[in-house]
Amino acid sequence: MKERKFEALNVPPDALEKGGIEILRASVVDGAVSIALRRAFDDPFTWGVLLVDLARHAARVYAMETDFSEEEALAEIVSGIQAELDNPSDPGSSQAVN
Repeated sequence: MKERKFEALNVPPDALEKGGIEILRASVVDGAVSIALRRAFDDPFTWGVLLVDLARHAARVYAMETDFSEEEALAEIVSGIQAELDNPSDPGSSQAVN
């Protein structure tokens, strides 16, 4: 049987230095996304801001590691968001995880 290993990211340096609260952890498990999160904000609007910030970070990483420009990668990410909003591939279920 193949040994299963979880590959965790490092804690961001500023969080190590100043402290903080982890609010989102996302992993790919058997090709699907597995998420743990805290509500964290009083206003759900703030999650929208956070999701756009995540998209921009992802686009920058694509620009650094692939032939996509940051703008092209962000456009593809936005297209994926819109497609998933229009036709969810897995509406799933959620529970608060701490």
